[in-house]
Amino acid sequence: MGSASGARYPADALTGLDPADGRPLLARYDLASAAAALTADALLGRRSGGMWRWRELLPVRDASFVTSLGEGSTPLVRMPRFGAGLGAPRLLVKAEGLNPTGSFKARGMAAAVSRGRELGVTSFVAPSAGNAGGALAAYGAAAGAEVTVVMPVDAPEDNQVEARILGARLILVEGLLPDCGQVAAAVADRLGAFDLSTLKEPYRVEGKKTMGLELAEDLGWRLPDMVIYPTGGGTGLVGMWKAFAELEAMGLIGPERPRMVGVQAAGCAPIVRAFEEGAEHATPWEDAQTSAAGLRVPSAVGDALILDALRRSGGTAVAVDEASIMQMQRLAGRLGGTYVSPESAAALAAVPELLARGDLSRDEEVVVFDCGIGVKYPVPPGLPPATVVDPDALDVEVLVAATG
Repeated sequence: MGSASGARYPADALTGLDPADGRPLLARYDLASAAAALTADALLGRRSGGMWRWRELLPVRDASFVTSLGEGSTPLVRMPRFGAGLGAPRLLVKAEGLNPTGSFKARGMAAAVSRGRELGVTSFVAPSAGNAGGALAAYGAAAGAEVTVVMPVDAPEDNQVEARILGARLILVEGLLPDCGQVAAAVADRLGAFDLSTLKEPYRVEGKKTMGLELAEDLGWRLPDMVIYPTGGGTGLVGMWKAFAELEAMGLIGPERPRMVGVQAAGCAPIVRAFEEGAEHATPWEDAQTSAAGLRVPSAVGDALILDALRRSGGTAVAVDEASIMQMQRLAGRLGGTYVSPESAAALAAVPELLARGDLSRDEEVVVFDCGIGVKYPVPPGLPPATVVDPDALDVEVLVAATG
């Protein structure tokens, strides 16, 4: 394990933040050995392995401890009609909602629960805006581990039900995610549970980085011009940036990198503010508000890592308002045939904003991460009602006129 402090720690000791400076630790691998196993041809023979096809770059040593529900290997979908409607005809969407539990949180929790089991953990706890808690509950159940999930009291009801039906202990907190983090830390102390708070441990980011590994392979061992990522805790963005460095060290890609773009909601945009101010860290956002539960993260433990990836890539950070999120959720359905989460809608809403700012050109290839399915969220406001008809008194012409 390595950290910003330059300290090194043994990989086989269960660990959280760096004791030297309280910042995130990142796993390091023998990349020369990994390169010998993970050739392009070898990976073709592992097509059915999902995320664990990349086992040489994941933190579990003994495969018997792997807890998998089929996560990873999500499709990278070209969307020319939707892209043309946004002004970016070379738009691709990484469909992470096809992971188990309907979100990209499955990748991180699969890695963290598997490594935790290998290191003797029998009880896990995590604060969550919704999807991470459901994923932890699922993988904990599959592994036979005790799980406690701590959510804001106004977290999406489907996420709350999901955690409970999967056997997790659910604690609801009158507050935001940092308040849930305090409760989770107390639960961890009381129960002896391992705290899986975002980037306060080094294992979830390893699962999330497989999005970057897959992206390079999906595109024939190259990377797009731009990657747009909905950024709350930012684990996936940090993980992908790490993945690109590992792939280059292994000789699978060259030094070119996509411009990384972190997208937040205007009602909770600490990373955007820090980026625009040129700050190395993001100060906590006061009175955070947004319908995108996963973006309502007033402060991120990995803020410095997120900002570093954005700047080193030549990328940027964008805040989008609630009206744009709601409008894009419906536009993605009509033009893209996909029912995306509000967080994904926020990332997609950044595309026209980036075009208008000149940060993205029409002829560039851009990948947007669709982090989860929309059906787990409340019904978007302003959705036209369905039309109820009496089949015995049906007037088709009237019906068609009434429904447009």
